[in-house]
Amino acid sequence: MSALQSRASGGTAKLGHVVMIAGAAALGGFLFGYDTSVINGGVDAIQEHFGVGSAMTGLTVSSALLGSAVGAGIAGGLADRIGRIRVMQVAAVLFIISAIGSAVPFAIWDLAIWRVVGGVAIGIASVIAPAYIAEVAPAEYRGRLASLQQLAIVLGIAVSQLVNYALAAFAGGSASGMLGPIQAWQWMLGVAAIPAVVYLIVASSIPESPRYLVAAGKVDRAREVLTKIEPGDVDGKIGEIQAALGETKPKLSDLRGKFGVLPIVWVGMAIAALQQFVGINVIFYYSSSLWHSVGINEESSLLLSLFTSIVNIIGTLVAIALVDKIGRKPLLIIGSVGMTVSLAVTGWAFSFAQVVGEDAVLPAQWGVVALISASAFVLFFAASWGVVMWVLLGEMFPARIRAAALALGTATNWIANWLVTVSFPSMRDWNLPVTYFIYAAFAALSVVFVVKYLKETNGRSLEEMGS
Repeated sequence: MSALQSRASGGTAKLGHVVMIAGAAALGGFLFGYDTSVINGGVDAIQEHFGVGSAMTGLTVSSALLGSAVGAGIAGGLADRIGRIRVMQVAAVLFIISAIGSAVPFAIWDLAIWRVVGGVAIGIASVIAPAYIAEVAPAEYRGRLASLQQLAIVLGIAVSQLVNYALAAFAGGSASGMLGPIQAWQWMLGVAAIPAVVYLIVASSIPESPRYLVAAGKVDRAREVLTKIEPGDVDGKIGEIQAALGETKPKLSDLRGKFGVLPIVWVGMAIAALQQFVGINVIFYYSSSLWHSVGINEESSLLLSLFTSIVNIIGTLVAIALVDKIGRKPLLIIGSVGMTVSLAVTGWAFSFAQVVGEDAVLPAQWGVVALISASAFVLFFAASWGVVMWVLLGEMFPARIRAAALALGTATNWIANWLVTVSFPSMRDWNLPVTYFIYAAFAALSVVFVVKYLKETNGRSLEEMGS
C-alpha cells in the first residue's frame, strides 16, 4: 500500500470513529425529541384525568420548557467544570428520574414538577450534544455530523408518536384507556426511561472532548483522543486549541459586550429565538388536539402526528445532504421563504373553519390544503432551520466563549419555545388563522435577519471562529 493510500485509509478509519462517537452523543437528541413530543399524545387525556382547563393544561405541557431553559443555562458552566461526558451522564440520570415520576403523578402540579425535571435534562442535552460533536468533528464534515443531533431529535419525535399510537390502540383507541394499573398516557411518559438508560450507558463509553481536555490541562489525554479522530499534525492542532483558548480559564463575564453581550452572541440568540417564533413546536405539542378540533377522531389524529414526524425526518435528511455543500446561509434563506409561504397558506386554509361551540370543522377540501401546507412547513423547517440552528450554535462562537455562549443561545431557544407553546392554546381559541399569519411574519423576518447579520461558517475550523 502506498503512503497516500495509507493516509487515505487512516483518514477513513478516523472519520468512521468520529461518526460513531458523534452518533452516540446525539442519542441525547433522541431523548430531547422524545420527551418534548411524547406528551402530545396525552394532552386531552391529561386534561380529562385531572379535570383542568386549557390554561392549566398548556402550563403543564410547557413546564418542561422552563426546565429546559434552566438546564441549557447551567450546561455550559457545568461542561467547562466537569467535562462534556459527565454532563451527558447527569442529563441521562435526570431523564430516567423524570420518566418514572411523570408516569405516576398524583396531581397536575406533581406532573408539572416531573416535567420540569425532564426539561432540565432536555436543556442540558440540547447544549452538550452540539458542543461535543462540533469539538470532535473535522471542519469539512462538521455540518453533517452536527446534523446528527437534529436527526436524533426528529427520530425521537417520530418514535414518541409511534409509541403513543400503539399504546392508545392497545388501550381501546384512547390515551385515557387503562393498560394494567395505569392509563395509556402514563405509559407514554414512562417509556422514556428505556432510551434514557441506553443513553447513560453509551455516554459512559465515548471519549472526552479534546478541546475540553486541553482547557483542563490534560494535554496527553487530549493527544490520545486527537490521534484517533483528527488526521494530520496532532501537536499542531493542540497548539491551535491552546492559542484559541488563551491563557486564562473561560468565564461567563467573557460574554459581556457594549450592548450587554458581544455582537456574535446577540446573533446566536436571535437565530435561536427565530427558530421557535415560526411556531414549529405547536405542530408537535398540539398536533393531535389541533386535528381533533377540526373534526378528525383521536386515533386518526395520532396517525397524522406520526405522518408529520416522517416528513420531519425526510427534511432533516435533505439538510444533512446539503448543509456542508451549499452552506448554512443559503439553506436558511431557502427554508425561511418556504416557511413564510406555507404558513400563510395554512392560516388561509384555517380561515374556512366553521366554529360551533368549542368545536371547529374544516370543509374536506380545505382540510386537505391545511394538511399539505402544514406538511410543507415542516419539510422546509426540517431542511433548514431545524438542523442549521444547532449546527451554528455549536460552531459559530470563538473557542474561549463557546460553551457559555452556546448555553445562552440554547436557553434563549427554550424560552422562545415556552412562549410559543404556552400562548398557542389561547391564541388558537382566539383566532387560529391569525395565529399562523403571525408565525408567517416571523418566518419572513428571519429572511431579512439572516441576509443582514449572519456570517457563513461553512468549512472554517473551530479555532478560526470569531476572527
